Amino acid sequence: MGGETAIRRLVDRFYDLMDEDPDYYGIRKLHPQDLGSSRDKLFMFLSGWTGGPSLYTEKHGEPRLRTRHKPFPIAAPERDQWLDCMNRAMADVGLDEELCKSLAKAFYQTADFMRNQPE
Repeated sequence: MGGETAIRRLVDRFYDLMDEDPDYYGIRKLHPQDLGSSRDKLFMFLSGWTGGPSLYTEKHGEPRLRTRHKPFPIAAPERDQWLDCMNRAMADVGLDEELCKSLAKAFYQTADFMRNQPE
């Protein structure tokens, strides 16, 4: 994926888009006003998730994503906003097209698993 620098660029672009584009209001409102902690946590998580150092686990313990996201109402619209924002971020930072496809599939499976609201 390009190492720490590429992951940081992706995470920063993702949260910049979420903060700037009203299309992502549904997921933006689920985050704190200051996105600094969210940026750091996603960076640390993606570092380990993509095969690098397990920074998130070292600092916060096992990710247990579904449990950690349970307090937030996540239905298909939130899942889809998150995915669209991440897909745009991957395109904007210039990740390889095949890598984007592979990551998009994995992100979809993970994001869909986070849903905790009925359709």
